[in-house]
Amino acid sequence: MLVETSAHGSDLAAARPRVSAGGRVHDDAPDTAADFARLAALPEGPERDAVRDELTKAWLPMAHRIAGRFRNRGESLEDLRQVAALGLVKAIDRFEPGRGAFESYAVPTITGEIKRHFRDRMWALRVPRRVQELRNKVRFARRDLAETASGSTPSVAEIAAHAGLTEEEVNAGLEALESFSTLSLDAEMSSSDDGFSLADTIGACDEAYDVVVDREAAKEGLRRLPERERAILYMRFFEDMTQSRIAERLGISQMHVSRIISRCCARVRDEALAPGSQPER
Repeated sequence: MLVETSAHGSDLAAARPRVSAGGRVHDDAPDTAADFARLAALPEGPERDAVRDELTKAWLPMAHRIAGRFRNRGESLEDLRQVAALGLVKAIDRFEPGRGAFESYAVPTITGEIKRHFRDRMWALRVPRRVQELRNKVRFARRDLAETASGSTPSVAEIAAHAGLTEEEVNAGLEALESFSTLSLDAEMSSSDDGFSLADTIGACDEAYDVVVDREAAKEGLRRLPERERAILYMRFFEDMTQSRIAERLGISQMHVSRIISRCCARVRDEALAPGSQPER
């Protein structure tokens, strides 16, 4: 459910500014201690829901401010605000008034919800959390070095020294930077003038490999057949002779040839499919 993003019309939102734990005054940090105490004392019902909604409206500007810190990272600001609002609701539901200021509890809760959104929803390729953390360290290190350097791109060794990582970890983080988004398989290759796409460079399955595997699986069963049965199968499947011609050559009936082929094929198939009879691939 989307949280209403307007903070107007709420008495709590108009409450006086409050000094945060870090000593900064924020207009979006109202004094709602009495309302949280009231919320904790109320049983489930319409009255409690109303107080909860008022608290959400009062603190929504703070949630929007936190969401603004994550803009320009591939997600729209409106979606980030919705995620932050969800984190705010969770913070309100879990907050215990006797344990300190709400802002000190809500800020990390909302921030964690936004970071979790990026981790779980925004990656085009699923990568381990450790690699995601390496990506962030590498990204921050590159940004810091770019601000202090003379416009040159920092080397892997410089990033490793700045971030306290090994060069191998930096390389993993750099690779993860490219995993945040993907290239369409329909994208044309930049070096090609013939309109080839990325999909054209990807190999396809070769059915001949399955034929090789099947032949290897049937070899032993074929070797164990009597010589006449092997000859009949060879004439039928390798020389492409009809059953009538095989019968004429061997001096037997066509029906007899048909029964021999069916019996031999079933025997070879059963032996090939028996447990432990498959060749290693």
